[in-house]
Amino acid sequence: MTPIASAPDFTLSGQRALVTGSSQGIGLALAVALGRAGAQVVLNGRNITKLEAAVVALQEAGIDAHASVFDVQDEASINTAIAALGTTLGPIDILVNNAGMQLRRSLEQIESHEWRQVIDLNLTSAFLVSKAVVPGMIERQRGKIINTCSLMSDLGRATTGPYTASKGGLKMLTKAMCVDWARHNIQINGIGPGYFRTEMTQALVDDAEFSGWLAKRTPAGRWGEVEELGGLAVFLASPAANFINGQVIFVDGGLSAAL
Repeated sequence: MTPIASAPDFTLSGQRALVTGSSQGIGLALAVALGRAGAQVVLNGRNITKLEAAVVALQEAGIDAHASVFDVQDEASINTAIAALGTTLGPIDILVNNAGMQLRRSLEQIESHEWRQVIDLNLTSAFLVSKAVVPGMIERQRGKIINTCSLMSDLGRATTGPYTASKGGLKMLTKAMCVDWARHNIQINGIGPGYFRTEMTQALVDDAEFSGWLAKRTPAGRWGEVEELGGLAVFLASPAANFINGQVIFVDGGLSAAL
């Protein structure tokens, strides 16, 4: 007789999660979801006022939340912060590389320093923070890394060239991390949001023509809400996803499924 399998384990109790770029928007929503699933969460950003306000809001909601102010583009700052967290809170079990930015101009209008700025924040930072965190995961032979990719990891749209290039690179970095680190029982996956209401997309949300186009283009017929990303983050961070590795899962209301 085939044994009856136990129920999937989605709990994150006893786990420590660091979410970069999490004082607002998608990053904050992911931190909330991980915290509600039982993880101790560390919010990251460079604006200490916004970051501390976000931490207080999470704590008032009953989530064990802390702040870590460091620049995800500065390797020395990253290494110092990760070492300090290890001393004060303990090792990072779950890393969410979420920090990012967008520039909306045609490629011929992008200056070289702007290109590097987007690539450094959206792509290189994920490499640098992971590089600082992963030695501890390798030593413990367990860990979860979640990269906030994008629908534009696969698809392009006019005026999003640097962002599209960075998110396409992040998709492939996710796969490269899997190839190097899966043997250490570390799972590395990506979340690929479609169009979500955030501070970064507010100008598009307010553009009636664009929002109308999006509603027609997306089978779900609407913008996504950041809270709708939390379930996937909890799943990928949990033991239930222990054999999922190197994947980018899109959350886009069906946009990538339709012509």
